[in-house]
Amino acid sequence: MTSGKCLHSFEDDHNQVYALDYNDEGTKFVTAGKDTAIRVYDEATKTNISTMQGGVGYSVKTTPGHSNRIFSVKYTTDENMIVSGGWDNTVQIWDIRVVTLSEASTVPMCVAMLDIHRNEIVTGSWRPQHQLEVWDYGSGQKISEIPWNSSQFSGVGSSCMLYAAQFSKEGQGRFIAAGGSGANEAKVFDHQNGNAVVGTVTGLTRGIFSVDFSPDNEKVAIGGGDACIRILDVAKHDRELEE
Repeated sequence: MTSGKCLHSFEDDHNQVYALDYNDEGTKFVTAGKDTAIRVYDEATKTNISTMQGGVGYSVKTTPGHSNRIFSVKYTTDENMIVSGGWDNTVQIWDIRVVTLSEASTVPMCVAMLDIHRNEIVTGSWRPQHQLEVWDYGSGQKISEIPWNSSQFSGVGSSCMLYAAQFSKEGQGRFIAAGGSGANEAKVFDHQNGNAVVGTVTGLTRGIFSVDFSPDNEKVAIGGGDACIRILDVAKHDRELEE
């Protein structure tokens, strides 16, 4: 980012784009949103090279493709494979070489955000219980649920319904950050240490809608409805554990 100028823009008519992601090489990007279609674009030409859609029903009754809004889409380490999640209670895995659904896993509530690291998928769901879960990419089976115990400062009886969830970006995917509304809080978990809570941001007036780790894994940024961006020092906690 040098000039700060918009390099290119185009309109996706009659759609609202809720999710996008670049592949690791930066040669392609994928978008998804309200119209339930997943579109793959060539970065150089900015042209649509593949569209994947379809799907009727919910959960186990869903036919291939999403039947409701898609709120998260991610490239895997294999640039031909894409993972998506949305409000039809499914996480779906796509092979863009054949424009077809490779696998679909049923989840109990709307997936607001997902992320993938190696063979694990973390999902953040907008629901009051079982919000944060980890799934096996190969089998589609749930590996674990990460308990979310809301802080006493968030209000009695408040649950946090998640909008954001992400693995840290270093090789091991050690940390998971997540946040949402209801209790209006965010947490960082040590995924390699029994999902122990590293830190909590709570007592906010609005929900958390986005989280992102720095490339060196030392900090995590949290953004939400109160028009504030907060940055947590994850590296400091890591050093304290080592000491």
